[in-house]
Amino acid sequence: MWLILGLIAIVTTFINLYMYGTGKDYKLAMAMGLSFTALTLVAEYSMVSDWVKVEDWSALLDVVPTMEIALWVLTIISILLNITPILLELKNKK
Repeated sequence: MWLILGLIAIVTTFINLYMYGTGKDYKLAMAMGLSFTALTLVAEYSMVSDWVKVEDWSALLDVVPTMEIALWVLTIISILLNITPILLELKNKK
């Protein structure tokens, strides 16, 4: 599930940037991109929670350390890409 939500987050982020580039209202796409990023993180957390419940320690040891770094980096990138149009508008108004 987290993979599907992550792909939707990526697509909506690029739709956000495309809509800004074409001069259309991008705010809904921005909200969707950030929302699907949050849903991706929750889905990942849910998966890890399931592993804890069944005491699958090998899965936790293999996946969690690497995924922690990846989730931090990808979340920061998603936030920056989604707010880029707002930052560009602020820059152009000055």
